[in-house]
Amino acid sequence: MKQNFKLSLKYFSLAICVGIVISSTVTFVHAKSPADPNKVLRYVFPVAETGFDPAGVHDLYSAHVNGSIFETLYTYDYLASPATLVPRTAVALPEVSADGLTYTIRLQKGIYFVDDPVFKGKKRELTSFDYAYTFKRLLDPNLHSPNSWLLDGRILGMDAIQKQAQKTGKFNYDQPIVGLQTPDRYTLVIHLTRPDPNFPMLLAHQPAGAVAREVIEKYRNKAGFAMGHPVGTGPYMLARWTPGSRIVLKANPDFRSFVWNFKASSIEDHKIVQAMQGKQMPQIGVIDIQVMEEGQSRWLSFSKDEVDLFQLDGELTVQALQNGELKPELVKKGVQLSRIVDPSIDYHYWNMQNPVVGGLSKDKIALRRAIAMAFSADNYINILQKGDSKKLQAPIPEGIVGYNPNYKSSTPYSVKAANLLLDRYQYKVGANGWRTLPNGKPLVIEMTVSGNSLRSQQQAEFWKKILDSLKIQMTTQSLPFSEALKLEKQCKTMFKASAWVADYPDADNFMQLFYSKNIRVTNNSCMNIPEFDRLYEQTQKMIPGPERDVLYQKMSRILEVYMPVQVIGARYRNILAQPRVIGFKKHPILPAEWMYIDIDMKK
Repeated sequence: MKQNFKLSLKYFSLAICVGIVISSTVTFVHAKSPADPNKVLRYVFPVAETGFDPAGVHDLYSAHVNGSIFETLYTYDYLASPATLVPRTAVALPEVSADGLTYTIRLQKGIYFVDDPVFKGKKRELTSFDYAYTFKRLLDPNLHSPNSWLLDGRILGMDAIQKQAQKTGKFNYDQPIVGLQTPDRYTLVIHLTRPDPNFPMLLAHQPAGAVAREVIEKYRNKAGFAMGHPVGTGPYMLARWTPGSRIVLKANPDFRSFVWNFKASSIEDHKIVQAMQGKQMPQIGVIDIQVMEEGQSRWLSFSKDEVDLFQLDGELTVQALQNGELKPELVKKGVQLSRIVDPSIDYHYWNMQNPVVGGLSKDKIALRRAIAMAFSADNYINILQKGDSKKLQAPIPEGIVGYNPNYKSSTPYSVKAANLLLDRYQYKVGANGWRTLPNGKPLVIEMTVSGNSLRSQQQAEFWKKILDSLKIQMTTQSLPFSEALKLEKQCKTMFKASAWVADYPDADNFMQLFYSKNIRVTNNSCMNIPEFDRLYEQTQKMIPGPERDVLYQKMSRILEVYMPVQVIGARYRNILAQPRVIGFKKHPILPAEWMYIDIDMKK
């Protein structure tokens, strides 16, 4: 989710050597989990989870849970800065061929899935076949996985299997694929269609966490996902789930422990190292998560010591922070603050397939540009986010490879100019005081917001004032978070706010949001701009560097010209921790840090 991690092919062999050394900080021991069942970490989600199948969900909150249950081949060092890739279930970082097309990955032996009736009383070991099956699920066209972008077009020979599945309606998981080979139980060989220096980081992303085929086939729903029955090899397992209300995880008793041995990368880290060094991990036995959509409810629970870790956002920041630091009364109580600038973007999008706001005709472009010109990111950040965000000029945030601090957006802020632009393209003001479409039909913008929280209401009110200044009518559609996500994946919303937190610290992870082949996956604006696609496909063949950055700048300009999306900023992520929490530091990429921290039972 943040920090530079540049892994070019030229230096890959060196990175592997470094990675093996770094991986010694996560030395797994094949023994019972040392987690104490009396240590309970109380956590809170601001919106509801959507399910627990890595292939089926891609919201941040479900990822907290999935990343704790399912294990990827690689992960990130807890304290290293910039973000540094290390093995998780793999023995070491991948062996890469000279041409950068073949990755050979060797798995650790003796890793087992949590016991489940589907295994018929036998211990079920994690193997290379499980990862091959997991990757195939992401690319099964009949599943419509929102995470298909992760591997789509990258694995040699997979396209033919996908096309066959589209024709027959069934993906043949047993058909050999030249690009995905399992020569033995502990070896995975992946042949790519093109060199991709980001590929190891893709394998560290939560949707690539291994699932067992027999579990999926036993518990999957009509859509093909086992949302309510997650069975993984990770440090935690699902003990209780009341959808949209409460999630309880308990430590996996058979999880292999590891010794906490991370190195400080900042002055603040030394206190964490001193407190955690040498501990057998994980320490926490239960993760108790409650869903609280109202910010004041979350704040009250934390204030009453009913929550251990709590994310500040929106209007809550002014209650706890002053000039980016904890208020003295909280410091006196021993409350801790971990604060980073998220490697993320907040943005608004217009559905490019919508008949009112979509399309590439001049009048539709003028409509979107006029609305964008009447929007002030500074006002939005100051009013709705209480100043707790950094304004962005382009969709590549700070701390990401490809970020350009000198880039400036070409979109001006001018309500007057916005109105003149609408006048020019025949969006006339009718007798009722509202503008019409150029054909004389009513112009009404429908904004979709998630839930009925105060924040959603404030967001709708903010935008109504903007559209009022343009004499454009606006209505609001309020939906539960999961329903709003579903609609935008079907290209059925008109106008909506969205956000993206880095899955890996490279600009590609943000520019793929606007690639036409990711429509109904991550491309929420459902945009299809050939010029953008052409440049994006060129960047896929390039290693990080100045030449690739030039193309990213051109792509950013294209977004400004056609205006399918409007970038706002990158939020600060402020996590408050009670005094009893030991060793917590917000990681820029990992969704949840539960397996790396501890609780002082005496406090």
